[in-house]
Amino acid sequence: MSTPASVPKAYPTLVETPTTAAGAKGYLSVIIPVYNESRWITTVLEMVKQVPMPKEIIVVDDGSTDGTRETLLGLPDDSQVRVILHDRNRGKGAAIRTGVRHALGEYIIIQDSDLEYDPNDYAALLEPLKSGRANVVYGVRPDRPQRGLFFFLGAKFLTWLTNFLYGCNIRDEATGYKVFRASLLKRIPLKGNRFEFCPEVTAKVCRMGEAIHEVPISYDPRPKGAGKKIRWNDGMSAIWTLLWYRFF
Repeated sequence: MSTPASVPKAYPTLVETPTTAAGAKGYLSVIIPVYNESRWITTVLEMVKQVPMPKEIIVVDDGSTDGTRETLLGLPDDSQVRVILHDRNRGKGAAIRTGVRHALGEYIIIQDSDLEYDPNDYAALLEPLKSGRANVVYGVRPDRPQRGLFFFLGAKFLTWLTNFLYGCNIRDEATGYKVFRASLLKRIPLKGNRFEFCPEVTAKVCRMGEAIHEVPISYDPRPKGAGKKIRWNDGMSAIWTLLWYRFF
């Protein structure tokens, strides 16, 4: 497998060298895995940039073919933003792993490239980390049955199964807002390439004995017709992933 190539353009990094092995003190690394999101990517970037905190933004384009890549290549130079290109589509989990390898901040958050999650929730998500009360924080979405009964019940089942298998007592396993102390996340050997990132990282965090702290967040789900990419077979993969890391 070839190494993802950076765009042929100088994007300044957050800091020249991390201040510690764990990352630049107080900085947040926002990893944005993106695949065919030309309609939303510039809006998401602007929303993230406007959050008033020290941060770097790492956009990993996962082989987009709809113009997203060209949009990213055409961005003006910005000291907050770094863009990395995958040579082909590998999956969300693979894009996140690439972002984690390049992250320089003390904290890491995963930001989906659509408009379902609001970056204004970053401060609340980071507070338990900054206060030393947690190393992992999940954002709990409000119950939204109108997002589709299949996805609503699927998310509820995955959360129940996670609690049953790992005894972690969380309320939203499949949330897209997961925040980590970088020194912890960089120690986890992640393997999944697609949407199984969520159950895999949850399972491995629990197996490490880390408690998952949760805070409420806002959430505006989009339907399949608006570009939603997760499918029923991703739910089956999530179930298998939870079972695999618990028993095998």
